[in-house]
Amino acid sequence: MPDALPILGFVTLQRLAELWFSARNEKRLRARGAYEAGAAHYPLMVLLHALWLAGLWILAWPRPANWWLVGAYAVLQLMRVWVIASLGARWTTRIIVLPGAPLVQAGPYRFLKHPNYLVVAIEIALLPLVFGLLAYAAIFSLANAAILIWRIRAEDRALANKEWAV
Repeated sequence: MPDALPILGFVTLQRLAELWFSARNEKRLRARGAYEAGAAHYPLMVLLHALWLAGLWILAWPRPANWWLVGAYAVLQLMRVWVIASLGARWTTRIIVLPGAPLVQAGPYRFLKHPNYLVVAIEIALLPLVFGLLAYAAIFSLANAAILIWRIRAEDRALANKEWAV
């Protein structure tokens, strides 16, 4: 069995579960009066992540995994879980603003303003490196950085109650 199967299978199932959780939270938040801000970048972000994962299924399949890096990726997933658990019902893949709700200050948000984006940036680089795909890691890391700059600006504007965030 190729090393990629259990690793990419896990990541794919994880992402699908996160999309379900996000959609559920978004629906509940909107029912409470929340709205989306800065949606213009979202299709590009989804496309980037879909291409990243699909490309890994193609390019990583025949390659052996570096199990030390797999271990590092597993530790990173603990950070991901911490981020999602800290936001709880407010965690979504979109920028959803719940008017009047205080900013989350628990978990990793005590130390970093955008810990989820740090986790994602490391993941986008690290998982290709598990399979020795250095150029792939670099290309997607640069593309992700460009989208994250756009997204973080939109999120910061939205969280500062400036609805004009795009």
